[in-house]
Amino acid sequence: MMNGGGGGGQKKRAPRIEPFRHRVETDPKFFDKSWRKLHDAIREIYNHNASGLSFEELYRTAYNMVLNKFAPQLYEKLTENMKEHLEDMRTCIDAAQGGLFLEELQRKWNDHNKALTMIRDILMYMDRTYIPTNKKTPVFDHGLELWRDTIVRSPTIQGRLSDTLLELIHSERTGEVINRGLMRTTTKMLMDLGLSVYQDDFERPFLEVSASFYSGESQQFIECCACGEYLKQAERRLSEESERVSQYLDVKTHEKITAVVVNEMLANHMQRLILMENSGLVNMLVEDRYEDLTRMYTLFNHVPDGLTTIRSVMASHIKDTGKSLVTDPERLKDPVDFVQRLLNMKDKYDNIINVSFSNDKSFLNALNSSFEHFINLNNRSPEFISLFVDDKLRKGVKEANEEDLETVLDKVMMLFRYLQEKDLFEKYYKQHLAKRLLSGRAASDDSERSMLVKLKTECGYQFTSKLEGMFTDLKTSEDTTQGFYASTSSELLADAPTISVQILTTGSWPTQTCNTCNLPPEIVSVSEKFRAYYLGTHNGRRLTWQTNMGHADIKATFGNGSKHELNVSTYQMCVLMLFNSSDVLTYREIEQSTAIPAADLKRCLQSLALVKGKQVLRKEPMSRDIADDDSFFVNDKFTSKLFKVKIGTVAAQKETDPEKLETRQRVEEDRKPQIEAAIVRIMKSRRVLDHNSIMMEVTKQLQPRFMPNPVVIKKRIESLIEREFLERDKTDRKMYRYLA
Repeated sequence: MMNGGGGGGQKKRAPRIEPFRHRVETDPKFFDKSWRKLHDAIREIYNHNASGLSFEELYRTAYNMVLNKFAPQLYEKLTENMKEHLEDMRTCIDAAQGGLFLEELQRKWNDHNKALTMIRDILMYMDRTYIPTNKKTPVFDHGLELWRDTIVRSPTIQGRLSDTLLELIHSERTGEVINRGLMRTTTKMLMDLGLSVYQDDFERPFLEVSASFYSGESQQFIECCACGEYLKQAERRLSEESERVSQYLDVKTHEKITAVVVNEMLANHMQRLILMENSGLVNMLVEDRYEDLTRMYTLFNHVPDGLTTIRSVMASHIKDTGKSLVTDPERLKDPVDFVQRLLNMKDKYDNIINVSFSNDKSFLNALNSSFEHFINLNNRSPEFISLFVDDKLRKGVKEANEEDLETVLDKVMMLFRYLQEKDLFEKYYKQHLAKRLLSGRAASDDSERSMLVKLKTECGYQFTSKLEGMFTDLKTSEDTTQGFYASTSSELLADAPTISVQILTTGSWPTQTCNTCNLPPEIVSVSEKFRAYYLGTHNGRRLTWQTNMGHADIKATFGNGSKHELNVSTYQMCVLMLFNSSDVLTYREIEQSTAIPAADLKRCLQSLALVKGKQVLRKEPMSRDIADDDSFFVNDKFTSKLFKVKIGTVAAQKETDPEKLETRQRVEEDRKPQIEAAIVRIMKSRRVLDHNSIMMEVTKQLQPRFMPNPVVIKKRIESLIEREFLERDKTDRKMYRYLA
């Protein structure tokens, strides 16, 4: 329809269809009547008389009240009503005395929960519509809040509840039995009322009281208990608290109460416990108290810096013990015992770390660095370790099987890794290996080669190439000796002694000062024939006899008619053969006839005349020291149960001081070209480098073999500058340039 004229400026109204208006008359007393019905029902519910109620009818009543916009009044009335019931409950709880207090509180809490469940079901429609829209607390949760404010946090109950719970826990800690079920339901009630209620009303005071309790107890125990006993008590308390949490406290309390016990019983007394005299960590280590050590490790794992402290004290103890071992003059008298004690000590701490410290890598590293520290305090450690290996590889098979020997060698390699002067060990090992091979006293070829493989794996081919050359020489020598006898007619060798010659390549074997003695004529004859044969088959070679390294088997008949075969050194053979033409000889005469060096000759005569059971010569006067005019005779009364008698040489296993000095000087000389080679390698790649950087790089490169002396490095740099491998920078004297 179009309207004409007039109102062109007015906005047009959209057409609306209005519903049919039917006026519904509401009973003015509707709310009061409906609330009275609900009020009475709630009273019956709290009085445990809910069985006669029609929940369907009650739900409809509440539904209609909400539908008729009475939800706000209903919510308000419900709050007032529940408060009244809770105040009645509070009166009953207040009246409960002693142990009945918690029981009454729990009974009323259960009643309130059951009532809330029923009330929530009746008012479900209000819960779904009015409450979310108006951001009110749902009926059940609202009931819990009212319980919290009216009961739990009432002035008469709040403190009493907290005190009661804490007293019960204290009673349990002192050995009494309490009702854990009641404790569990009470703490669960606090948790149901909200985390803040549990934490503020119970957990915080619980932790404070616990700290005070354990502070006092720890002080009391530490004054009267040994460390091991104290740690048992701390472990027991931690276990009890853990069980307490699992039985009736919130699971999140576990971490907090553990921290309290750890702090009061362990962290606050850490230094005193670990360092406790006669029972602390050091005492446990000395006495191998694995159980106590395990407990200490486990407990102090919870303490900040706990394991660091244990590790530090352990390392200090190992260093001190090791230092006293490697610097004890008594221990230095027996190198084999010295190394065995080191191995025993290493085994001991390996076991402790494995069993008690969970094979903790940081503890293993501390053990290794401690051993490296004290082993290198004794500059004879490389020599002693080589002597130990020498002892095992000489006697190994007699004393143990191959597997046991292999285990020992593996352990020795651990000590070898700690050595800073591995090149010094190589020098000694070379000497000892040479003696074993040349005397035929190597226990097992497999064991010898196994040791070489271990050294090669650890230090590379260069370290063992010369040692392997020694084995090659022996095999070649065997073939050469067979060739000599095969090519020489038996007439030429008739009645001549049988010789077995070992031809040693000069570079592979330890350098020996050549002290050629005067050999018996019989030996000279056959040895010259061998020389002619060898030089005839090898051009450009030169043979030098090393008489100090040989040995011989000689047949002897004594005045009493007894016959024996004597296994002796070449020097001893030279001495004994003189008595074929003389009954008595003085020391001076023997020295002139044999030309054996004095020190070697004296040891040789001591072994022939003074060693019990091996006295094939007699000495006058009978004293250990040998003078120039002492006389020697064949011992006609010599007897032995054995036909073959081995006569060793009386010799100090360890080097004499001049020999030590000589070995050290040879090692220092050998190091010079290695240091120079390292400097040239570094400068060739870097071209320009400052002094401090060269020192660091050279040390780093050579460290696996030996620890270079900074003074020596500096001298080698000067030498390279003189030989024009390097030059100093003209502006900065601390900078070096490589000259191609």
